[in-house]
Amino acid sequence: MNYIEVNFSIKMAEATEINMDSVREIIMAELAMLNFESFVNTKQGLQAYIQEVDFNQKELSALYLFENPDFTIEFGITKIEQQNWNAEWEKNFESIEVNGRCVVRAPFHQEKDVEFDIVIEPKMSFGTGHHETTHQMIAELLAVDVSGKRVLDIGCGTGVLAILACMKGASSITAIDIDEWAYENTLENVRKNKCSQIIVKKGGAALLKNSSYDVILANINRNILVNDMEAYVKTMSSGSKIAFSGFYTSDISHIDTHARSLGLKLLRQSEKNNWAALVYQMS
Repeated sequence: MNYIEVNFSIKMAEATEINMDSVREIIMAELAMLNFESFVNTKQGLQAYIQEVDFNQKELSALYLFENPDFTIEFGITKIEQQNWNAEWEKNFESIEVNGRCVVRAPFHQEKDVEFDIVIEPKMSFGTGHHETTHQMIAELLAVDVSGKRVLDIGCGTGVLAILACMKGASSITAIDIDEWAYENTLENVRKNKCSQIIVKKGGAALLKNSSYDVILANINRNILVNDMEAYVKTMSSGSKIAFSGFYTSDISHIDTHARSLGLKLLRQSEKNNWAALVYQMS
C-alpha cells in the first residue's frame, strides 16, 4: 500500500486576523473529507497523507480554501512507498505529555518517569497524541475511572486510547478501526505495550451488534459520529459514559442535539484550538 504526501506551504496575508494554526485547522478539516488520514505540522505549513488509491488531485485543487483572501497556499505532491514510512515519521515525530501523567512516545524516544508511558510505533494512522482531538481524549480518559470497566475505542487509529485504558485497569477493551493500516498498527502497538487483553477488530459500527460497554471513546469526524451514534448508544446501559471528539467547536450544537435525542446527558466539554470534546452519560 503506497501513500501520497501533500506538502502545503502557507503564506499569510499582511492584513489578516487569523493565524497559521487556524489555517492548518481549516486545511485538515477539508482534507479529512477527501479521505486524508494523517497530518504533520511544518514550519511552512502542513504535510498531509492519503492512500494512493484514494487520492484525487482534481478534487484537491478544487477546494475553496485556495480562493481565500486571507492566505495563499501552494502544494507539492510526493509518492511514499510503504516501507519508507517509518523514516518519514522519525524526521518529524516528537513525544508528547498530557497533564503530567501520560507520555506518548516512539520507540526511539527516551523513556520518561510518568504514571502512563505509552510507546507508539509512528506509522500511517491517526492518534499519536499530537492532534488536538487525540490529546483531548487522552485528557478525558485520564479523568475517568475505567478500573474493572468494559471499554470500547472506536476509530482507534494507533490504539493509544485503548492502550491507556488497559494501563488504567479496564477489565476488557475492544479497539476497532475500518482502516487496514490502523488495524495493523494497533495490533503492533498493543503487543509493544504488553496489553494482550485488548481485542483489535477491523471494521465499523456494524461490529458492535450484541456488545455492551461501560465506557466508549469515539474520536472520529462529525459525519461518522452522527451516522453511527445510535449504534454506539445501543451498547450502553444506565450510567455508561461516552466521549466524542474529532470535530470543531462549531459542530458542538449539531452533535449535542443528536446525542440528547438518544438519551445522553452532557457531563462536560473541552476545547483546544477550536477542536472540541464532549463527554456524556447514559440516563
